[in-house]
Amino acid sequence: MILSGKEILKRLGKDIVIDPFDSRRLNPNSYNLRLDHQLLVYNQTVLDMARPNEHSYLEIPPEGLVLEPGRLYLGRTVEYTATHNLVPMLEGRSSVGRLGLFIHVTAGFGDVGFQGFWTLEILCVQPVRIYAGVEICQIYYHTLEGDFEEYRSGKYQNNTGIQPSLLWKDFLTDED
Repeated sequence: MILSGKEILKRLGKDIVIDPFDSRRLNPNSYNLRLDHQLLVYNQTVLDMARPNEHSYLEIPPEGLVLEPGRLYLGRTVEYTATHNLVPMLEGRSSVGRLGLFIHVTAGFGDVGFQGFWTLEILCVQPVRIYAGVEICQIYYHTLEGDFEEYRSGKYQNNTGIQPSLLWKDFLTDED
């Protein structure tokens, strides 16, 4: 079951943390999150799952930044979120999708207990100008059935910035 906007509001400060929170961004069954001022881009054309990939950062200037098709951009939300006893999910906003901008390509499923900023996987179909602070995606919450353990540690828990892929850590052995 998906929580309603009224239920999200009721659970703020308990099962749900959204910081900063602005009631104007609350929807009937989700909450709009904003894009931070920085993007991460990989420096290589061919990325390697088994190794850290070199990357650099781009600032989104006040006049906006034009994204290029065929290039992956990683951004992050302005808002820090924490979720307990619920499963957080992230989707792009329909108005953004109608510009051919894909916001969270494959990893919109959060873990119960996740705390941090959401890293956004951003792709575009054609060139599109983006702006820092735009309401770019929405978070919504599913209830959880059965016994569970909250996500407490991991590659992305308690992050503070844009997180490049840390899949390479899965390739490490005890000898590394």
